Amino acid sequence: MNSEIKPANVGDRILSVDFFRGFTMFLLISGFGGLFNPASQNSVVAFIGKQLDHADWSGLNFWDLIQPFFMFIVGVSMPFSFSKRWDRGDSWNKTLGSALRRSLLLLLLGWAISSTDTYSTFTNVLAQLSFTYLIAFLIMRKKMGWQLLISFMLILFTDLIYRYWPVEGFNQPYTADHNFGSWVDVMLTGHVSEDRWVAFNAIPTAAHTIWGVLAGKLLMSKWTPSGKTITLLATGITAVIIGYILGAYIPIIKRTCTSSFIIVSGGWALVALAISYWLIDIKKYKKPGFFFAVVGTNPLFIYLFTHSGGREMLSGFVRPFIYRLFSWSGPVAIQSIIILLVSALLWLICYFLYKRKIFIRL
Repeated sequence: MNSEIKPANVGDRILSVDFFRGFTMFLLISGFGGLFNPASQNSVVAFIGKQLDHADWSGLNFWDLIQPFFMFIVGVSMPFSFSKRWDRGDSWNKTLGSALRRSLLLLLLGWAISSTDTYSTFTNVLAQLSFTYLIAFLIMRKKMGWQLLISFMLILFTDLIYRYWPVEGFNQPYTADHNFGSWVDVMLTGHVSEDRWVAFNAIPTAAHTIWGVLAGKLLMSKWTPSGKTITLLATGITAVIIGYILGAYIPIIKRTCTSSFIIVSGGWALVALAISYWLIDIKKYKKPGFFFAVVGTNPLFIYLFTHSGGREMLSGFVRPFIYRLFSWSGPVAIQSIIILLVSALLWLICYFLYKRKIFIRL
């Protein structure tokens, strides 16, 4: 990725960005993990069920990539959005004010939908994004070398502080509930996170958003489509290989975002973007692109809706009908039908908003 990349017309729409964002959001809201039992006697079903769930601690399943994909694609979208504003004459200070306001709102929304009357947490993906988004914005005008350096410095800083944090009981870098990230959670909220995902992850995962910004700039450039695809794919595959090699020495742990996890998941995000760009913008497979892009047009709304009881509301609405129509099929089949039907309804809600050009933004 050359730091001297010249931007193409920012009005040129890269449909694969919409597809990637929509695909990631659809996985976030779908609940497809409930379709496959990881304890099934069928090895194929068990494998798929395992991949549609998070690794308990160390290791990497497909589902562990969804959050990094989300952080990454936000970064990819940033150069498109801010370039349009700067091209029409908005000042740096004006866009900085917008970024600060958006970050604060993301933090408050993330905290609100994850906390209860007695339990507070800043581990929600929106709360994490509030920090990674702001860091990526502050350095996005710098040369590529500086952005890469800062991203790796954040990863290195995280690795070192986990290794050498001196507080007894929280100085075991790869042990659940006894690491530096757990200590930060205790200081912030008075308790260790229930799912062991720590708020400090906002620091290393900023690398994902920064790398997304660089990928977005590449897609905006005047490079040939094949050149963009090869660059994204080669960089991603290299990162995946390095991440897995590093994993032999530093465990790949999503819940504390170890350096090996950040690198390998960032590599997979680059690979996924390269494939998306090749399929949607080069090979012109528009229909699957449109299906997922519809979800990606209102990512904030659909995320807040599903994480604020919307999925449970829809499930409660369709459940009586499904039980009466398919009572003969058994509880597993009934639950699968409910999951698929609710996912379809969530897509239709997004389509309804899309057709009426209702796009909810911060």
